[in-house]
Amino acid sequence: MALLLPGSLLTACGGGESDAGKVRIEFFQNKPEAKASFDKLIAKFNAENPGIEVTQVNPPDAETVLLTRVVKNDEPDIVGMGATDTFSVLSQSGIFEDLTNQPLLEGVNPVYVKQLTAVSGMREITGVPYATNANGIMYNKQIFRELNLQVPKTWDELIATAKAVKEAGIIPFYFTYKDDWQTNLPFNALGPNLVGNDFFQARRSGETTFKENFREVAEKMLALLDYGHNDNFGKTYADGNRAFARGEAAMYIQGTWAIPELRKTNPNMELGFFPFPTGNNADQVHLVSGVDTLLTITKSSEHKEEAAQFIEFLLKPENIGQYIEEQTAFSAVEGVEQKDPAVAELQPYFEQGRFVDFADHFIPQAVQLNSIVQSFLQNGNIDDFLGTLDREWDKVANRRQTH
Repeated sequence: MALLLPGSLLTACGGGESDAGKVRIEFFQNKPEAKASFDKLIAKFNAENPGIEVTQVNPPDAETVLLTRVVKNDEPDIVGMGATDTFSVLSQSGIFEDLTNQPLLEGVNPVYVKQLTAVSGMREITGVPYATNANGIMYNKQIFRELNLQVPKTWDELIATAKAVKEAGIIPFYFTYKDDWQTNLPFNALGPNLVGNDFFQARRSGETTFKENFREVAEKMLALLDYGHNDNFGKTYADGNRAFARGEAAMYIQGTWAIPELRKTNPNMELGFFPFPTGNNADQVHLVSGVDTLLTITKSSEHKEEAAQFIEFLLKPENIGQYIEEQTAFSAVEGVEQKDPAVAELQPYFEQGRFVDFADHFIPQAVQLNSIVQSFLQNGNIDDFLGTLDREWDKVANRRQTH
């Protein structure tokens, strides 16, 4: 079925009108923190397009809800979601339109487009990268200045910096490992840099294992724990945001998504952000940045032309610029820059194309990576950790093959 785009003369799938004379479009997206930002853009679009009414749906546990709706043949018109394994599964199941070579992709950074096909394992492009984020290390500029510290560029420099902070009686890293998803932040930086995301394609093909490749990743994750606080597994993400914003630690391994939360506690915090220095060759360290929100149209939509019109609207520089400013995110559209000073140190990596995708975007959700990493950091058993990852991966792969 051909996709109808603005300017296209195709009419095979035209969107019908409701009794009220408007085409009604459902926009389903998975980020609760982005709801208000999308509400503003939707209101603007609806005002400019009186014949179309877009409604946003943003339920809790959105990916599970979406999968349930797919089973019930009740797909929304447009889906906004991350480039995760769920996106891969739905793409491979033929739920989304093939957008390959469509005008909507014009102007989108091709690196992020490649990330989508790498995650999905498909040649077809089934989503439009929209907003991206980054994973790295936030630091308190005031503490660094008082201790005469420089931003570390290598792993050895990072550990030396952590030691200096600890010796000064300050917490080096504020860990928030009561929330299991927080434990995989170092994993997401170390894996792509030390092993590479090509590993996951080889793992899908049964050509390699975590046990063969991820020992250094595991060792370095454990090493970081020596520079936390006295309750690494008792503090949540919310606890960490408040504590770091109050100046209780020098560094915070985190994603850019936390910046708005930090500023709620301390709007005037002197905040810096640098890529996680995973190895000892600074030139080989890449920023971890992936597609946080992509936009796609479902094949079942009866309003493809209008859905594409809305996506085209969201991609306009002034609109995506508004979104990334409010969300402290980055634009997948080239030429639209994030100007927040807190992330200025990341900008050269984007300009040079020195960034790689998150490791967990390639790992099936059913593997339950977060809980496995959390358990490993608590017990410190590397062999058991890597073996568990391999066993759980194989279980998921076998289930998918049988279905």
